[in-house]
Amino acid sequence: SHKSSKREWKPLEDHSCTDVPWLLLFIIFCVGMGFICGFSIATGAAARLLSGYDSYGNICGQKNVKVEGIVNSGLDLTHKKYVFFLDPCNIDLVHQKIKSLALCVSACPRKELKTLADIQKFAETNGSTLCSYELTPSEYTTDPRAAKLCPKYPVPESAPIPFFHRCAPVNISCYAKFAEALITFVSDSSVLHRLISGVMTSKEIIMGLCLLSLVLSMILMVIIRYISRVLVWILTILVILGSLGGTGVLWWLYAKQRASVGVVETQIAKDNLQALLVYAISATVFTVILFLIMLIMRKRVALTIALFHVAGKVFIHLPLLVFQPFWTFFVLVLFWTYWITVLLFLGTTG
Repeated sequence: SHKSSKREWKPLEDHSCTDVPWLLLFIIFCVGMGFICGFSIATGAAARLLSGYDSYGNICGQKNVKVEGIVNSGLDLTHKKYVFFLDPCNIDLVHQKIKSLALCVSACPRKELKTLADIQKFAETNGSTLCSYELTPSEYTTDPRAAKLCPKYPVPESAPIPFFHRCAPVNISCYAKFAEALITFVSDSSVLHRLISGVMTSKEIIMGLCLLSLVLSMILMVIIRYISRVLVWILTILVILGSLGGTGVLWWLYAKQRASVGVVETQIAKDNLQALLVYAISATVFTVILFLIMLIMRKRVALTIALFHVAGKVFIHLPLLVFQPFWTFFVLVLFWTYWITVLLFLGTTG
């Protein structure tokens, strides 16, 4: 009777559409999104968004129509394709925009310009005038209006943003300040500034480690197919040893750092000490929880081995399944690009 109560598993023969109401709702959403997209493109100034515009209403890279009562409007800026901000780091957080005079220029300054004479030399050699239109390059160092109509110097090294023709500073420091200002709940913003600077400095290492972890995951998946039983136990032991070792190293580093802080009392040293303490406590808590979980669920290891074995078989027979996360990620990127583009078009409708 026990055997007969067990239902023999068979694949589903009659395939039918499930969650029909949700499918209809999703179709309505897509149609609605399409309408919004069409409306934003029809009413939004796509040229203003892509080509950019200056503070006088001229679209960069084309001939403009004169607007009555607006100085410097209606200029022919066919050869001036890039938007340049005189003070790019002066950010107005309330209105979420750069509080600076914007001009159309023919080239972004690819090296730092320290003085008005450097700005004048850049205009003469590259033909790119970084001061407002009413000043000629010869007047940059002589006209008293240059203080207001020329960029705030030193002018940072900048490069055009791909597709959007805006000169953006290459140095990340002013954007780090921008991120700080947004996150107002951080009491000591200098800590965040150092954190962002640290991440930017180590970005190659971070990306390299992400790539390495991906490669190791792929290798592990192939290995699991052949030695799943042994591997699960090896991994379990390695995780336990790794957690213990990592926790021990963190506490040792904390003790060592604490002993040396008394000698050199700097803010960075205090930050490091505090960070090490947080990491060490977190690692200890994680290790204890991991031990308890492994103790309670030790009998489920056999099931885990079986699951890994089946998963390994699936990946061997369907190798393209490995790329599934990449496709999902790619589609999501496209979808978010679509959303952001529509949002930007709506922003330019005025």
